[in-house]
Amino acid sequence: MGIGQRIAGWLRPVEQKADTVNLLPKVEDGALAAALGGGAGHAGEIVTAQSSMALSAVWACANLISGTISSLPFEVRRRGGNGVDGLADMHPLHSVIYDSPNFDQTALDFWDYLNLSIELWGNGYAQVERNGSRVVALYPIHPEAVTVRRLSSGALEYRWTRDGKAHVGADRDVLHVRGPGGDPLGGMSTLQFGRQAFSSALAADRAAAGMFKNGLRPSGVLKFDKWLTAEQRDLVEAKLPEKYLGAMNAGRPFIAEGGFDYQPISISPEDAQMIETRQFSVEEICRYFAVPPVMIGHAGASTAWPTSVEQQGLIFQKFTLRRRIKRIEQAVAKQLLSAAERAAGLSVRVNMEALLRGSSAERATYYQTMTQIGAMTINQVRGLEGMPPVAGGDVPRMQMQNVPITEAETNNGAQ
Repeated sequence: MGIGQRIAGWLRPVEQKADTVNLLPKVEDGALAAALGGGAGHAGEIVTAQSSMALSAVWACANLISGTISSLPFEVRRRGGNGVDGLADMHPLHSVIYDSPNFDQTALDFWDYLNLSIELWGNGYAQVERNGSRVVALYPIHPEAVTVRRLSSGALEYRWTRDGKAHVGADRDVLHVRGPGGDPLGGMSTLQFGRQAFSSALAADRAAAGMFKNGLRPSGVLKFDKWLTAEQRDLVEAKLPEKYLGAMNAGRPFIAEGGFDYQPISISPEDAQMIETRQFSVEEICRYFAVPPVMIGHAGASTAWPTSVEQQGLIFQKFTLRRRIKRIEQAVAKQLLSAAERAAGLSVRVNMEALLRGSSAERATYYQTMTQIGAMTINQVRGLEGMPPVAGGDVPRMQMQNVPITEAETNNGAQ
């Protein structure tokens, strides 16, 4: 069977209904894995989405990024006459990207799927269903089931499979969020470019598992200067564990006689090197996903990062999340809003201010600063906190401590 036939046979069951889509199909054939963007690394391990996600660092990084972005509100905004953007929640696209992209999924489920596709394969695809010019639904497509090519007319053509049926669509029919690289045909796959690092990490995990399975070492060795009789062997095995092993016997004096000696076993240099290799693999994987190791529970080299976890969180937001969010915003605005709508002031935004919901202190400080400089009113703050407006709360206010000295007497007199 040729590689093309194997790919077609493999991809046939991948795309089903949204509630039964398997994002991580199992691939054990090296040639097939290579054709799907993975492949065997120098360490000999086959790298696929399923095998990579078995690594805790890959699972944690991919889920941290995709889960964080998908949990943020995705809104349609409209620029008003005063140049300020306001929520355009009555626009038909808003309910699709904010509430429910399709019958089976919530917005969080849909964007989590798409973001995870981008993190692993470098591309996120969704079939666009329209009623005239109005977008009414988005259905995710498995990235391994899609091929993209440019036609002689210059347009992009997308082909994918679902339920054993082939589908063909133009760029108007498919939402395509590209990963790093900027190539119109597709972004760069983390599975492909991180293949060697992932393969090494998988090999280290396999070696560690093999040691526990086949060569788990005891805590010590009992040494005798001559062969034991069957009676002596039974006596040693029966009496020593009962009297000297276990936490309750710690510190008990040990009697050695008859050429007997006990030699404890500590970790070998080879085992210590294995531990260092596995720790380094975590940091290597974090580099591919641009995630501070502390964000996935790995301390890493403390001198290489700010000591404050809060500062590392800000680094994650600024240099990891912002680029990804901007990529999604621009793809949705360009492909799902018409040129006339964009010219009329419509745009889309992933509201990163929702990240402040996890910290009451940070929200309070932000609101205090914004109200003191007159940038926000009391009722705007109350609205963000889900509280009803109060009388007089729509008037911007600002403090007057820092005034010119020549106006101090005037201000005092006015009081």
